[in-house]
Amino acid sequence: MDNLNKATRIDLFTVRTPQMRAFHMTWFAFFLCFFAWFGMAPLMILVREEMGLTKEQIGWCGIGSVSITVLARLLIGWLCDRIGPRLAYSGLLIIGSLPVMGIGLAQTFETFLLFRVLIGAIGASFVITQYHTSMMFAPNCVGTANATTAGWGNLGAGVTQWAMPLLCALLVTIFGFSQEAGWRVAMFVAGAICAVTGVAYFFLTQDTPDGNFRELRASGRLGSNKTVEGSFLAACRDGRVWVLFAIYGVCFGVELTFASFGALYFADYFDYFQQMNKVDAARLAGFVAAGYGMMNLFARTCGGMISDRCGREWGLSGRVKFLFIALFCEGLLLMLFSQLDTLLLAIPTLMLFAVCVQMSNGATFSVVPFVNRKALGSVAGIVGAGGNAGAVAWGFLFKTDAFTWPTAFFILGAIVTACSFLSFAIQFSREAEYEARTATEAAQTQRDNQLAAATS
Repeated sequence: MDNLNKATRIDLFTVRTPQMRAFHMTWFAFFLCFFAWFGMAPLMILVREEMGLTKEQIGWCGIGSVSITVLARLLIGWLCDRIGPRLAYSGLLIIGSLPVMGIGLAQTFETFLLFRVLIGAIGASFVITQYHTSMMFAPNCVGTANATTAGWGNLGAGVTQWAMPLLCALLVTIFGFSQEAGWRVAMFVAGAICAVTGVAYFFLTQDTPDGNFRELRASGRLGSNKTVEGSFLAACRDGRVWVLFAIYGVCFGVELTFASFGALYFADYFDYFQQMNKVDAARLAGFVAAGYGMMNLFARTCGGMISDRCGREWGLSGRVKFLFIALFCEGLLLMLFSQLDTLLLAIPTLMLFAVCVQMSNGATFSVVPFVNRKALGSVAGIVGAGGNAGAVAWGFLFKTDAFTWPTAFFILGAIVTACSFLSFAIQFSREAEYEARTATEAAQTQRDNQLAAATS
């Protein structure tokens, strides 16, 4: 689906154009989805005490939170190709808010786990975010646009690590709620905000720079749904898609895994937190773990920007080589972090690891738009699902009693390092390289002309 009038630059301080309205609405909506998706992670210290959860049950909660997202991302990618990102995002936010609010009603492990699984569906918002920005931005800056909207959205996982315990503490100390009621009301608030944002997304965005899918198809400016039939199968037959699926499993999948278990890891394996009461331990351990997610403020954007620069200098193969470097460094730093037992060393190492894992995320989806433009939604959905498939697989490392969580992180780091070499299996034809370079140069020229006209 090629559309004219794609933006050739990112003008952060405006919402006058449909491209920049989509940019800001996508990252904000994704931020809220991530905030609600992992809102329970820093509160699990309280839930564990209230419900008497075992290590295995906590592991199942972590696995459940990312499992349904695999199917949801496959479905939402297919849906974006047919109804457009505007309707897909609005519907997902509104429907997805229901289990976020509903988890506050859980009284047993079984009902809590059910809601935890259902909440994972809003993780499909990532696919729409990447799809919508790919439709709005030209090849010279699409990697940066994709990485920035996803990175700022992923900040939700970091912010929620300290914001949800803080909100819970405020509800308990200022508004008089019990500890048990505090975390439940906090999740209801997060879900309600998601629902309101879903309504706003419908009215404030459009599918493409030229309008919505429905109107464009009615006017003959965009192919009918029949033209995208078979796009999902075409994406499935492309081996590069499955390589990217695996790669995203060891970058975004690892990010999700740490978002699920990070706060508990610090609380259980560092003596500093074990001397506190449960509410304070949840708040401070969440604050430390939040630093990991906060790196998304710039790290994923850097991954996209560097990938775009490599694309301009060395073509699509340059994007792939940078992806390998980011993944390789991610794996080494995760193995190092797993062996540290003092906060003074663990926190800086964690921040460096966070930069690499988030740059890997950005670099992956700087490659995705060039794999199959006619099946962009399907490709994005499959690759995005790989992140959650990886998170499900890595979750089993943390539920078993066979080894400790530090050992689990070391094993995971070794897997990431080995999988980084898969990057070299992503190959593009000469025709694809030429087409991408031509489109990038044309977009860059248009951008330069626009800037020259603006300053003259």
